Amino acid sequence: MSYLSPTDYLPHDAPMLLLESVESVTDDAAACRVTVTPQGVLAPFLTRAGDLPGWYALELMAQTVGIWSGWHRQQKGQESISLGMVLGARELVCAAGHFAANSELTITATLLMQDERFSSFECAILTGEATLATGRVNTFQPSQQELASLFKQGVS
Repeated sequence: MSYLSPTDYLPHDAPMLLLESVESVTDDAAACRVTVTPQGVLAPFLTRAGDLPGWYALELMAQTVGIWSGWHRQQKGQESISLGMVLGARELVCAAGHFAANSELTITATLLMQDERFSSFECAILTGEATLATGRVNTFQPSQQELASLFKQGVS
């Protein structure tokens, strides 16, 4: 199956869009890719050695969850781009502390549970067969009214 660009599923613009391609989306999982290079979307965040610091693992995972959500919204004929929120992550581990220069990362998110507004995903970041990071990401889908209140301009 062919997928659109991550920009068609996420409410992110450069430089905060950290994914380069959508590889797959199913009923309960998504996989995306990005390459750690100075020519790619991760360039603004790389160390002098060309590595991506490990703390970006959460955002890579969260954006992959956002791809899953955006794709499903499109399939249902709903507004495809909607702001979601990360409530937190559990057991997030990036053993090396960074993602090496020139590595191609595959980020996966597998749905564990979901209700109308809350979801939990088991996520991993791999290069080839090697698992570089894992964690559970919990998300919340605010209503339009909640978003308006959160981003209200001015003081009442």
